Amino acid sequence: MTHILIAGGGIAGLTAALSLHAAGFRRITVAEAAREIQPVGAGLNIMPNAVRELDALGLLDVLDQQSVRTRELRYYHCSGSLISREPRGLGAGYRWPQLSVHRGRLQLALAAAVRERLGQDAVVGGVRVSRVTPLPSGRARVKLEHRDDTTRGYAALEPDVLIGADGIRSTVRAAFHPDSAEPLWNGMLVWRGTSRMPAERAGTFMFVAGSDRQKAVVYPMTEPDPRTGEVLVNWALAMPAESVDDAARGDWNRPVPVGKFLRHYEGWEFGGVSVPDVLRAAERAFEYPMVDIDPLERWSHGRTTLIGDAAHAMYPIGSNGATQSIVDARALAHAMARHADPAEALAAYEAGRRPAMTELQRANRRLGPEVVINLAHERAPGGFTDIDEVIPAEELAAVSARYAATGAFDPATVNLGSPYDVGTHALR
Repeated sequence: MTHILIAGGGIAGLTAALSLHAAGFRRITVAEAAREIQPVGAGLNIMPNAVRELDALGLLDVLDQQSVRTRELRYYHCSGSLISREPRGLGAGYRWPQLSVHRGRLQLALAAAVRERLGQDAVVGGVRVSRVTPLPSGRARVKLEHRDDTTRGYAALEPDVLIGADGIRSTVRAAFHPDSAEPLWNGMLVWRGTSRMPAERAGTFMFVAGSDRQKAVVYPMTEPDPRTGEVLVNWALAMPAESVDDAARGDWNRPVPVGKFLRHYEGWEFGGVSVPDVLRAAERAFEYPMVDIDPLERWSHGRTTLIGDAAHAMYPIGSNGATQSIVDARALAHAMARHADPAEALAAYEAGRRPAMTELQRANRRLGPEVVINLAHERAPGGFTDIDEVIPAEELAAVSARYAATGAFDPATVNLGSPYDVGTHALR
């Protein structure tokens, strides 16, 4: 029976485990460095193409109870003027919604499904992949270390297939691409967090506001609490910085006081949502440099491959980090189901995914659809009364459509249905 080892129990790794199980594989181990999967992190948006895949895994009903169906995205000039508003999800013609959800809630839902379907021992916590050694056979020898420096029987394994889902600082990737180990910084510093606020002050939409020198992204992630009337709001801010500690690159959980950056956002209000009010209600705040990795020329090496941030970490633009990790996982399982030879399967998976993800990484370096706030600021730094005089409607529409086509998440493509359904397969 094929043994598949997944390094990393984040969104990519857990979705891969569920997808491989749905494809008929049964001997799957997820090695997660954290001792327990906790509801940590901030928010994220799952685009309809990924929601389609989660729905195929039978998870949409569960996630609907823990998220908000995002219905509108707005772009604002830093002066407060509206640049554009776009329907999202079902309102934009998709067969599936767009979901705004807390990362921790999504991860917990995925982990619960993995344990229910694959068994309680499928996710091994407190164990990290510390070394990967490629072997002439095409397999890899994997050293697993427990967090308390004991091995508990995990000293070394040679799985039939190794999937690197271990994030932007991937040990699996470093074994095959040692020069790509360090994330690349673009000079911007990001602050992020969540806040609980009265629903009437949080808005019912997602917005991106500012310019290339200062930006704010804010959106609700829950429906109003029936007792308090409050919603959970996600926020992320970005500004340039002169330098960052190299150790901070790829570390999303460095706590900072809100007062460190609040003063930069005084007076920022968009569609009735006050950014300072959101920040003052913050539960916690975290800081990290905006980083990505250079596109890789290869993801798969024999019976080892990469998914998610380990394969194509990109700037947090266009809601594509977690989205594309989910699609990677489904595509990988589909390829594994269709090819008896694991090496051929991983090569087929890469051929289907890497070119599009390479272009998406490059598109995010060009700021993807968020480039419209920069264009508006460049052309009308003091603000405007008529956006059509600054950016014609046709140009705005073209920016959005071009980005959607790059990642194959335009409505026409998504609504064709999942290309990764595998049907019923024998136990493997």
